[in-house]
Amino acid sequence: QVQLVESGGGLVQAGDSLRLSCAASGRTFSTYAMAWFRQAPGKEREFVSGIRRSGGNTYYADYADSLKGRFTISGDNAKNTVYLRMNSLKPEDTAVYYCAAGAGLGRAVREYRYWGQGTQVTVSS
Repeated sequence: QVQLVESGGGLVQAGDSLRLSCAASGRTFSTYAMAWFRQAPGKEREFVSGIRRSGGNTYYADYADSLKGRFTISGDNAKNTVYLRMNSLKPEDTAVYYCAAGAGLGRAVREYRYWGQGTQVTVSS
């Protein structure tokens, strides 16, 4: 059973940065594709970024088009942890951010079998 635990959320001001962490059980990061999704009140859960191992120590990352350049995903295989660095945060980034793990790297919620409990990010203007 894969367990994912997010941390690092909080209340920040517009323009600030945050780094979210997702600690995974077992060898999740080296076995599964891992991704970040977010869900704002009244909206559907949406893909933010994902990462998967593409061979050796090489990893492939994907980003939602609207977030490319502000958000950076990375991982630490030794710590079995995935990070999401978020810069120049905007009020519209306010949401619960979820970590997910699945067999392949995709942008759809249904492609991920395992989910964390989420961490709240609130950006004030």
